[in-house]
Amino acid sequence: MELNNDEIRRYSRHLILPEVGLAGQKKIKAASVLCIGAGGLGSPIAMYLAAAGIGKLGIVDFDTVDYSNLQRQLLHSDADVGRPKTESAGETIRGINPNVEVVLYNTRITSETRSTSSGPTTSSWTARTISRRANLTNDACVLLKKPNVYGSIFRFEGQASVFAPHLGGPVLPLSLSRTAAARHGAELRGRRRARRVPGIIGCIQATENFETRHRQGQFARRTIAPVQRARPEIPRVETPPRPAMSRLWRTSNHQAID
Repeated sequence: MELNNDEIRRYSRHLILPEVGLAGQKKIKAASVLCIGAGGLGSPIAMYLAAAGIGKLGIVDFDTVDYSNLQRQLLHSDADVGRPKTESAGETIRGINPNVEVVLYNTRITSETRSTSSGPTTSSWTARTISRRANLTNDACVLLKKPNVYGSIFRFEGQASVFAPHLGGPVLPLSLSRTAAARHGAELRGRRRARRVPGIIGCIQATENFETRHRQGQFARRTIAPVQRARPEIPRVETPPRPAMSRLWRTSNHQAID
């Protein structure tokens, strides 16, 4: 699968990375992902995958856009309220990258539709559900031998992992899916979702899609990455105070101090 001139310009920052290069970008273009849900987690997943040049992106959602969605579901805008989320998401994705083939499924994931939605060319699933549908997604991934890039959120917490038994990894733990379902019920009753948490977890899921493709998901294949209070552990560098500058900025006119 070759890149055209527009794609070479668009992905030039990828192409100069030794870890990606032309061969890696061709892998991304040849890949297809099914994103289950066009909401808080589905938004960053779909947008980043499209911008990175995924070849085919399927989006499954049965809901319509509501005003309460707009503070975290960045695929949608005020003008989309009342529209099916799949239609709104499709327009946004095509606006980000017209080279992506977008396939929309305006339906629920059920035991009858899970295999139909996957299609014969889908090479990876992105599961964003945190309810009983997570089990349906996982079952389909196991049967079809597709990586299940899992994510869930609850208030200020979230989890992300890759379940790929055909690559030597585990399946979705039953205890985890039950816990997610219980939390999902509590979340629906309280309607509490922090905007930044879906963004963090969704970005992790998008990253794991590429990791699975390039390095067979070595980071998360056997682990679950928890994020608590939207503050993942990152290296921090201490910056020593500068008394002179502190005195400078305490002055009202910001003039130099003798």
